[in-house]
Amino acid sequence: QVQLVESGGGLVQAGGSLRLSCAASGRTFRSYGMGWFRQAPGKEREFVALISWGGGTTDYADSVKGRFTISRDNAKNTVYLQMNSLKPEDTAVYYCAADRFLYSRRSADYDYWGQGTQVTVSS
Repeated sequence: QVQLVESGGGLVQAGGSLRLSCAASGRTFRSYGMGWFRQAPGKEREFVALISWGGGTTDYADSVKGRFTISRDNAKNTVYLQMNSLKPEDTAVYYCAADRFLYSRRSADYDYWGQGTQVTVSS
């Protein structure tokens, strides 16, 4: 069992930056692939970024590539999402998720989810 708690969301102006953190409980965190997803009002949850258990593989949605960076610190049981050059269309609730088997762009492949953190980007 893994529990995930996101933090770091907030209100920021367009062009600004935020760093989201996702703290995980459980000794097996380092064996999980991790992902970030987001959901804007009235829209479906969408993939943002993923990272493999060792950090050697990362992947990003085209909409955030070059602006967002995912990383992890297995010693701290934490995964991060550094978000730069934020745009109003990045406004959403951001969720982190853990995949027991590998890593994926599909939300259905993830086994554990955090409660989400709100990111609001003003124009």
